[in-house]
Amino acid sequence: MTREKPKIAFYWCASCGGCEEAVVDLAEEILDVVAAADIVFWPVALDFKRRDVEQMPDGSILATFLNGAIRTSEQEEMAKLLRRKSKLLVAFGSCSHLGGIPGLANLFTRESILQTVYFETPTTENPECVLPGVPGKDGNGKLTLPYFSERVRALDQVVEVDYYLPGCPPLPRIITRAVATLLGEHLPDKGSVLAPDEALCTECPRKDSKPEKIALKSFKRPQEILIDETQCLLAQGLLCLGPATRAGCEAPCVQGNMPCTGCCGPPGRVRDQGAKALSAIASLVDSQDEQEIDTVLASIPDPVGTFYRYSLPASLLAHSRKV
Repeated sequence: MTREKPKIAFYWCASCGGCEEAVVDLAEEILDVVAAADIVFWPVALDFKRRDVEQMPDGSILATFLNGAIRTSEQEEMAKLLRRKSKLLVAFGSCSHLGGIPGLANLFTRESILQTVYFETPTTENPECVLPGVPGKDGNGKLTLPYFSERVRALDQVVEVDYYLPGCPPLPRIITRAVATLLGEHLPDKGSVLAPDEALCTECPRKDSKPEKIALKSFKRPQEILIDETQCLLAQGLLCLGPATRAGCEAPCVQGNMPCTGCCGPPGRVRDQGAKALSAIASLVDSQDEQEIDTVLASIPDPVGTFYRYSLPASLLAHSRKV
C-alpha cells in the first residue's frame, strides 16, 4: 500500500510577490518538492479556493509557507485558517518574518494613507471623495471588502509560528533545504530561523579586505562614489548592514557590488536589528567632536528606512508607540 504523501501549502499576504517568484525559481527542483509532498493550496499558481482549505481537516497540512505581512482583515483570517489546518506554519520571507518593507507604513496613520491614496496622488480622480468601506453595493448585490487595519504586523504577531525562513525573497536553495528539513524525521527546535545563526560578514566574499579598524568622516550613497569591487563596502563609507544581518543568503547584493540592506533579519543574539545596525555604524565615526559627529550622521538619509527597512513592526520601537 502506497503511503500518502505529506501535504504542503503556500499563501501570499501583504508583500510584493517576490517570495512566490522564488518558489517558481526552483525551476525543475519544484519537481523534487512535488515528488516528496502534495501541494494542496497555492492560489497564485494553481486553481485553489478558500473553501478548499476550509473543508480540510484541522492539522491535515504538514507545513504552510505563508509570505507577506498582515494588514487586512482577510489576511488575518487566512493566517488563522491556515494555522488551524497546518501542523507547521512557516513565516516565509522578510515581510512575514519581521513585517518587511510594507511595515514601514506603520510610520503613518491609517487615515493619512487612505487620504494619500484616494485623494492626493497626481493620477487620482475622485470628485465624490469616496473611500472604500467594508460593506457596500455592486450593482444590485452586496459587496464586502477586507478591512484595512491600523498597522502592519509580522505573522507571529497574529498567530503562532513554528519556523522562520528569512530573505527578500528567500533564495531557492534555502527553500529546498527548508522543505527537506521539514519533511525529515528530525525537526529543528520550534521557533528556529532556518538559516545560519551568524552575521553575514562571515560569508561575505570581501571579508578578507575589511580593515581591523574602520574610521569614517562621512557616509556615501552608492551613486555618489565609484565602488571598488574588491574592497569592504563599509570601509568605503557605504551603509552595509552585514554586521547586523543573518548569514545564509551568500551575499548576492555584495556580489553585485551593492551593500547589504538587511533582508535576512538579525542573528539570534540580536533583539532589535535596527538598533544593532545603528550601533555598528555609529562606532565607525572617526570623531570625538559632538558637532562633527552630528554632521557625519546627518549624511545618512532616512535612518528609519535604512536601519529598519525590513523589521520595523518586529522592533522594540513597535512597543514604544504605534509603529
